[in-house]
Amino acid sequence: MKKLYFIVGSQDLYGEETLKKVRSDSEEMASFLDRQLQDLVRVELLPTVTDADTCEDNFIRVQSDKDCVGVLCWMHTFSPSKMWIRGLKLLQKPMLHLHTQANEKLPYSEIDMDFMNLNQSAHGDREFGFMCTRMNIRREVVSGYYRHADVIRKIRRFAEVALAVDYSSRLRVAMFGNNMRDVGVTDGDRVESEIVYGWNTNYYGVGDFTDILSTVTEAEIDGMMKEYSEKYEMNTKNVRAVREQAAYEVAFKKFMKRERVQAITDTFQDLHGMNQLPGLAVQDLMAHGVGFGPEGDYKTAALMAVLCKLAEKRKGATAFLEDYTYGLEEGKEVELASHMLEVSPVFAAEKPKIEVHPLGIGGKSDPARLVFDSVTGDAVSVSLVDLGTHFRLICAKLKLVRQEKEMPKLPVARVMYRHVPDFETATEAWIEAGGAHHAVLSTALNVDDIRLFAFFTGTELIVIDENTKRSFNEK
Repeated sequence: MKKLYFIVGSQDLYGEETLKKVRSDSEEMASFLDRQLQDLVRVELLPTVTDADTCEDNFIRVQSDKDCVGVLCWMHTFSPSKMWIRGLKLLQKPMLHLHTQANEKLPYSEIDMDFMNLNQSAHGDREFGFMCTRMNIRREVVSGYYRHADVIRKIRRFAEVALAVDYSSRLRVAMFGNNMRDVGVTDGDRVESEIVYGWNTNYYGVGDFTDILSTVTEAEIDGMMKEYSEKYEMNTKNVRAVREQAAYEVAFKKFMKRERVQAITDTFQDLHGMNQLPGLAVQDLMAHGVGFGPEGDYKTAALMAVLCKLAEKRKGATAFLEDYTYGLEEGKEVELASHMLEVSPVFAAEKPKIEVHPLGIGGKSDPARLVFDSVTGDAVSVSLVDLGTHFRLICAKLKLVRQEKEMPKLPVARVMYRHVPDFETATEAWIEAGGAHHAVLSTALNVDDIRLFAFFTGTELIVIDENTKRSFNEK
């Protein structure tokens, strides 16, 4: 299981008894944090830092342990920060600086200088904080008593983001075909994104997929159809088209296992050897956390996989979505988001229906897809764009709402929402920030989650929320 190392700072000037107390308090704290986080990560205590050699040894262990996704640091006493320099220079994993104390209350009738020197986080954490700032060490700072619920909530969020960053660093993405021709915003520098995020993104010919597709057996398709029948309502007589999608999903899973891939893209301009555009197959894969981007959008595919990992223990839905069309009645503006086919059933308000309808793009047979209306509630939409000089994340708050009327001639999955703080402000800011028409929508994550991920990956972040007052470029 993945872990966070807990490193506590002190010094040897206060004597051996003080260091024994530092160690026992640290063990108690580490044990408590481990119990609180054990569904996510384990917390393991390292030797108390009292000199530069111990500090360096600790951070060598942090960096060399592949199971370690990050580090928690806390100064029990004053800990001279120059002895942390060698160790901190090695750190390349997320850090949380926990500004706390072993004691919650001051013992007013008994407090003396020995107590003051022992429980000296107000002093020690400022010393440590200065050195981290001086060395430009990225870290999240959380203040408060370590047993309080709000502090644990913030540490859990850090652990979730650290897990997502670790997952991102090993993510493999397969592009079947390339980008949709002449489209700019979904393209990007795959070398740079691997340097920044760790995403190993490679092109595969559609033949690499259809070769596997040709080996899929009827029994394997039957197994996939059984899964579909348990999760979805069959609302078509064209079972043959549905079985085609089931074969696609089996083939995708085999390919992903063989290539150790967690995210995929396709494009309707390159479907050689396929009878349909993948619809139902991709929708069901997304429900399992597989990252997906249409039209060769590898950045959204990878981002979806990473944000699904970040939201893994949360209630709510996270998946790819595309901006499509508006209702522009004054004061009632809404956006209808969807895609040709590929909307994840994690957003479904009720049991999705499997249907088969014509698709006016791609020149292939009528594809099977899931049709449904979405859940309602608060959400964020997150887009990653490549500006040439750097990557930028745009995160916008949304409010998912119910559609006012039926849409009998639009047989696709539908998600409707209102923009925050209002339509004009939000859409102007999104467009001026360069936000794409592809994004990852999540009802499980919030702006703070995206902020922390952006921070630890060194990504510029533009937030569009209730505090957005004017357009992005306005002075």
